[in-house]
Amino acid sequence: MIKGTTKLLGVIGHPVEHSLSPAMHNAAISHLGVDFVYLPFPVKPGGLKAALAGFAAIGVRGFSITIPHKQAILPLLSEVSPIARAIGAVNTVYLTDKGWCGTNTDVEGFLAPLQTLPYQGEAKDSISPLERGNTAVESCPPPYQGGARGGSDWSQKVAVILGNGGAARAVVAGCAQLGCAEIHVVGRSEQNLAEFQQSWVNSPMPVQNLQVHTWDNLSMLISQADLLVNTTPVGMYPQGEKSPVADGAIDRISAGAIVYDLIYTPNPTQFLKDAKLRGARAIDGLEMLVQQGAAALKIWLDQESVPVDVMRQALRQHLGLD
Repeated sequence: MIKGTTKLLGVIGHPVEHSLSPAMHNAAISHLGVDFVYLPFPVKPGGLKAALAGFAAIGVRGFSITIPHKQAILPLLSEVSPIARAIGAVNTVYLTDKGWCGTNTDVEGFLAPLQTLPYQGEAKDSISPLERGNTAVESCPPPYQGGARGGSDWSQKVAVILGNGGAARAVVAGCAQLGCAEIHVVGRSEQNLAEFQQSWVNSPMPVQNLQVHTWDNLSMLISQADLLVNTTPVGMYPQGEKSPVADGAIDRISAGAIVYDLIYTPNPTQFLKDAKLRGARAIDGLEMLVQQGAAALKIWLDQESVPVDVMRQALRQHLGLD
């Protein structure tokens, strides 16, 4: 029950009606029995500064950020974590004595399924660098020790990332934390790719082993990939029959390679179906969504653990996957 003492959390965006965050966060809040509620707040692009002032006035404890505010909010915050500056986007804001502080939990969300030994679609509630008081998220997570070729050492593995937008930045940062030997980013515009690569040179999290390519090189790169990640919207509902990778190219994926799609609806995507038919191991975007949300909730509630299983189940029910 919402009372006068109930503390407010939420998500801002425009539009925000489609957000799945309230379903998973309120399920966790109810399970924990804490006096919080998580609400969607529609905030138009021109209203971001006023929204922050209003949130401070009514005592909002923290909030998630979705399109179109992830970059625009950066200059309005009192403090931004190095990981968020490296990615160039904030997805989680929390209130401190210094004011509004921002970070990005997408990297932690992306890495969580890769740290599960072995990945079976049920990620562990792992201890994050944020929990250790390191908002810079500088320490590397344990290496993946599952069945992908190249053994347990990510320093011998090759990551191939499809797309060079905002989501790709979080994936690059995650692959850098894993210590991948090579990180290849595939995009359509040579100019945009060059700018993407240059942006990491003087970043708070420099990435030295990053290479960029146009889609013409995709087949060759897929044959080398230990980890293939789709960050593009190709294959998202309502165009679930599409895949960012043609049959001829996905044929070159190695059996045991990990194929990861950040899309979570449909579930699985055509991209993941095609990869699994060729012996690859598939990870869908639902787990990343759950784990980045769990990392944020730990910050807001100042708790070492939150019920990840409850959050996952709430989303699966909401999406009609069970």
